[in-house]
Amino acid sequence: MKKNKKLAIAALISLAALSAGASLGSSGINPAETLGVIWAKLRGLPVKTDPRLAAIIWELRLPRTILAFLTGGSLAVSGMVFQSVLKNQLASPYILGISSGASLGAALVMICGLTLGGFALPLVGFVFGLGTVFIVIALAARLDRSLSNNTIILFGMVFSLFVNAILVTLLSLFREELKNLLVWQLGSFALRGWAHVRLLLPFLVVGMGGILMCTRELDILSFGEDEGRSMGVDAAPVRKRLFFFSALLTGAAVALSGAIGFVDLIAPHAARRITGSGHRHGIPLAFLLGGILMAASDLAARFFISPAELPVGAITALIGAPFFAWVYFRRSGTQSGGSG
Repeated sequence: MKKNKKLAIAALISLAALSAGASLGSSGINPAETLGVIWAKLRGLPVKTDPRLAAIIWELRLPRTILAFLTGGSLAVSGMVFQSVLKNQLASPYILGISSGASLGAALVMICGLTLGGFALPLVGFVFGLGTVFIVIALAARLDRSLSNNTIILFGMVFSLFVNAILVTLLSLFREELKNLLVWQLGSFALRGWAHVRLLLPFLVVGMGGILMCTRELDILSFGEDEGRSMGVDAAPVRKRLFFFSALLTGAAVALSGAIGFVDLIAPHAARRITGSGHRHGIPLAFLLGGILMAASDLAARFFISPAELPVGAITALIGAPFFAWVYFRRSGTQSGGSG
């Protein structure tokens, strides 16, 4: 099957996931009614459905599901970039501390009560996530001027632990904010509306646009820096540019929705198995698969202990931890077989 057809199928499944997220819940709504409400709202026509159900669909479920989808897509694309640039199947934005930095920034926004016209959370999340990347790269460069991938990963993991320690300290000092911060850290799309979708969109457009413009460089760098130099691609500036756009996506997504893990690991692997190692089709497919996974996880979080809700991060962890172990042991087994 051609790659464009695979993308089209993934897009159709994405629409089905969005429809399910907007329809299913404690107030059971027919998918046809959901589509009717959305169609009427988009065209500015009167809604024929019960106004109460229409409000549930348009004001509560649909924006929440769209935000979950966009967040999952953003994290998945960032994960694919990190895995390709660092040539490590287990790499993710968490490796370089982007998620930890964004979490720290978001915690400070909550504690200080910053608003900045509503852009405080995603903007500060992005700034702290990006700052974490540059600090990691600067520290790694002091030890290894060639900035080998292993050195970057090592410093990223160490600095991430350091940032998490600062975050835990803040949680201990500001106990009145402890509950909100803990709930936010576990990840949730509850009480998220159109305002949150609008906040994420500018960061998503710029981040995705920048990464899609670098798909050729990503293809080359996935073969190694020496191969890149022979084809006229200087790894260092390209890598920094890709880290910048990835920090934009991850920082905004984490700041708005919490530190939700494993989507950035699962979706890129699934995309590569479907379309191969190329990034021109792999990046859009990873976005769609990450969105589907996050929307489905949010739906499961709503139903798992209904009428209460689980943090969506708990659902992705239940799926992702076994997947992480499978990738690790599969990779170890392949390397052992190759060395034998």
